[in-house]
Amino acid sequence: MADHLYELLSPHLSSTQTNLSQDPTTIQYLNRLPTLSLEALQTTEPQSLAQSAQSTLLSLQALSNRSHKSFITSADSLSNLHSSIPKLTSQARELGDGIPKLDEKAVWFSSKYSRAAENATLEHRKKIMRLSRNVDRISDILELPTLLATAVSSVAANPGNAGTSFSTTYSAALDLYAHIKRLQTLYPDSPLVKDVAVQAEDAMKDMASNLITALRAQNLRLAAAMRTVGWLRRVTPELDAATGDSGASNGGGALGALFLICRLANLVSTLEALAPLRELADQESQRKTRDADQKNGTGSWADGHQTEKYLKRYIEIFREQSFAIVSLYKNIFMPDQSESDTTIPGLQGIGARIRTAQSSQEDRKHDPFQSLQAPLATFPSHLVQLLTETLRTYLPNIKDKTARESLLTQVLYCAASLGRLGGDFSMILTELSDTEEEGTESLALEWEEVMRKHRALAGRLEQLTGSNPTNPTGSSRGTLQATSPAAA
Repeated sequence: MADHLYELLSPHLSSTQTNLSQDPTTIQYLNRLPTLSLEALQTTEPQSLAQSAQSTLLSLQALSNRSHKSFITSADSLSNLHSSIPKLTSQARELGDGIPKLDEKAVWFSSKYSRAAENATLEHRKKIMRLSRNVDRISDILELPTLLATAVSSVAANPGNAGTSFSTTYSAALDLYAHIKRLQTLYPDSPLVKDVAVQAEDAMKDMASNLITALRAQNLRLAAAMRTVGWLRRVTPELDAATGDSGASNGGGALGALFLICRLANLVSTLEALAPLRELADQESQRKTRDADQKNGTGSWADGHQTEKYLKRYIEIFREQSFAIVSLYKNIFMPDQSESDTTIPGLQGIGARIRTAQSSQEDRKHDPFQSLQAPLATFPSHLVQLLTETLRTYLPNIKDKTARESLLTQVLYCAASLGRLGGDFSMILTELSDTEEEGTESLALEWEEVMRKHRALAGRLEQLTGSNPTNPTGSSRGTLQATSPAAA
């Protein structure tokens, strides 16, 4: 039935509509028409078709408004489809041609970086990866010399206070150096650690120089000196080794000798500050030489007032500094021995000379430094030599006997001060050569007279205190210690 109706209606349809003969919707509609009455075909069916067309049109408009971008994209893709397909075909062909090359490269990479045997390239890559993972640690190691140098240089500008306000800084520097030495022990073949250790050694040399400079500071206290020597023992342990039997018994070693040298340099620099007074005393010496024919000169030049001022100040500084040097040395390097039980080697007894310890010939062949005496053995003799040379040079300028006796009394107090530490040199001064003019008492005789007066004073004081000494020499020394300003 649908076919017959389509044949009847085909003359009235357009060319585009005639192609709908095989459309399922058209066939379904044509099969529905015979079921309708003539009245329905004339009245309701046109309205239903118009309504359906309007509804379809609205749906198409809504769909176009909602999905017009997709329609445009689809239309563009459809228009480019005829060129995209050949391009896809050529690319697929190129991919197929490249697969053998890719397989060849994969086989080459697998053979080159295989772990089956030692591979230099792979080992180099492993080192690079390990370096990348440990870059923070390596950076910390590289910063160690800089930190150490900074800690050392922070106190270089003020080495005199290194024992007090900068103790924490020096302790941190020593801890850093110990850490670097530990790294050098753990990794002896590492070039990086070797370079860091070399830089650390340079910084520790600067620190040792700063500490040695600190030992030459003015008014060095015992606590600061002990801290400085303790740091030097850690920085330069080779200096702390005992030198020979005497050095082993008395302590100190080369470090003790260095300490005495530094304090001696401080003493010499302090005495050099008396240069203006010494120049005046030298002028008096020159004046005395020119006026040798005049027996009784007048004025300050002939009486030696300037020389008296110089010697008085010289002896005061010498007494204070010499006692401080020996006392510091004993407290630092011989702390287990009391002052009353110790004597300075080489100054045992009255008028004794410095004696050096003699080692056997075999010990000398084994170690040439075994014959060295303890540092304190020869140091007091050098101090006494400085004093005696000064007295021998300038004391003859003083004509006033009272002034000479006062200066000799100061020297006697100085000897008694060192005598508390076992270094009494009072009888050594009796061996000074006679440098006085003819008709006057010699220096040695004046020195004996001063000692005789003080020994008599000591006897009277002992009688007043009710003591009965059995050793006149020892009692005199004890009295001098009690009456000497240095004893206080």
